[in-house]
Amino acid sequence: MSTRKTTLFYFLLTIVASLAVGMVIASRLDLAPASSAQTIAVPAMNSAPLTGAVNADTFRNIAKASTPMVVNIRTEMKAKANELTDFFGGGGSQDDLFRRFFGPGGGQQDDQPQGRGRRQPREPKTQAAGTGFIISKDGFIITNNHVVEEATKIEVFLYGDDDTPYSAKLIGHDQLTDSALIELVDKPKGALPEAKFGDSSQIAPGDWVMAIGNPFGYAHTVTVGVVSATGRPFTTVPNRNNDMIQTDAAINPGNSGGPLLNVRGEVIGMNTAIITNARSEGNIGIGFAVPINTVRELLPQLRVGKITRGRIGVSVLPVPREAFEDFGLKDRKGALVAQVPAGGPAAKAGIEPGDVITEYNGRPIATQDELVKMVIATKPGTSVPIKILRNRQEKTMHVTVEELDLEAEQQQTRGGRGNNDRGDNQTDQHEPTGFGLTLDNVTPSMARRLRMPSGQTGAVITDVDPDGPAAGALRQTDVILSVNGRAVSSAADAKRELDRVQTNHLAQLRVWRGEQEIFVPVKKE
Repeated sequence: MSTRKTTLFYFLLTIVASLAVGMVIASRLDLAPASSAQTIAVPAMNSAPLTGAVNADTFRNIAKASTPMVVNIRTEMKAKANELTDFFGGGGSQDDLFRRFFGPGGGQQDDQPQGRGRRQPREPKTQAAGTGFIISKDGFIITNNHVVEEATKIEVFLYGDDDTPYSAKLIGHDQLTDSALIELVDKPKGALPEAKFGDSSQIAPGDWVMAIGNPFGYAHTVTVGVVSATGRPFTTVPNRNNDMIQTDAAINPGNSGGPLLNVRGEVIGMNTAIITNARSEGNIGIGFAVPINTVRELLPQLRVGKITRGRIGVSVLPVPREAFEDFGLKDRKGALVAQVPAGGPAAKAGIEPGDVITEYNGRPIATQDELVKMVIATKPGTSVPIKILRNRQEKTMHVTVEELDLEAEQQQTRGGRGNNDRGDNQTDQHEPTGFGLTLDNVTPSMARRLRMPSGQTGAVITDVDPDGPAAGALRQTDVILSVNGRAVSSAADAKRELDRVQTNHLAQLRVWRGEQEIFVPVKKE
């Protein structure tokens, strides 16, 4: 090798070595930029068909193999006023039927005196118990959001070690699927057992399942039943549903967040809620579990602590069963637009109440639930073609999907209720309309109270016959703006247009309610 080549070789070698040493030093001194990406190994899913006979050892073997990965969870949180006496779903409302459930301790107030003498004021707290299951040797655990949401303290108890609490922290949570990911801060010395995931899309009514959990504080309790139904719509947050697995495997307060297993011992659901009645706080044979495929798909987002979903800014209804032809449909498919809030993506694109969405991004829409699933799965910022039917004419709109802010949506829902106070001297129009409605003119003072747009007219509903066809669809203080596309300016106008609707046909109504315009179809009887 020539002297020049030798010199060049050692020069390059020195540069490479210097760079390597520099990278090591930089990493030791934290000078190199750290990666902000946080990932989690999504558990593998076994999609092989379930086959084979169930025998005397089947459930014993499942319990033996799967129980170690199930954990008991105890939480502590600041008490809310209604939690001092009620469990989740309390208060005597219809929501009592559908219960998310904690275990013993839920709703108990921690107000014991400290030291001697006068009792010191102490912030009230509640303790509750739930269940979870380990999904990685790193100490990640899946449970229900309602078990750990707003918890100031989370303790985990492992199988076979019920006396040793391990501290845990919340990593990510999601209200819509009632899912949460927590991580052990303190870890045991030995290796952690991991859950095996099955394919929840393969289960069917009649399949055997096992639930493992912490009902009423009885740790690692095993119960067996069958899948009663799949795809059950369940309201997890107001106005939004999540498809659930229904099972008759006994689950009770404290089972929240525990696994529902198939006959291979694989997790196919996360136990979340039960139906109760006025006579029972516990199991009556109807429980619900979040499909594990739903949770599995969310794991990467739960790991980074943020769930991103799309929205287009519409509220939708099912297409009416009896009169879908009135919309120009050949069969009962699509999603009927009920509301289009001003300023949202759909409003900007020109979608209106009363439109029927038949296609989304080139895919046909069978039901309103199908549309919702497609929208929330769309990446925000995406421009999507949406095909609609309006006045029997087909149109295509292009909507730019926005990011769903679930918390803001729920606040808007709670704040958008109508006002039942009339406060005007009015003369009701008592003539029968065939819809069980009593109508009156909208006065200027009423229009101001209802915050109707300036110059907007219509017919206000002052009474709804509880046995009439409009019951449940229309309410007092709704203002009818149009009937079957014809604008109305008074109670007389509205009555005239309603009278034109033939029996067993729909009145397609535009209504002012809660400071916005909505679409309501009502069948005339």
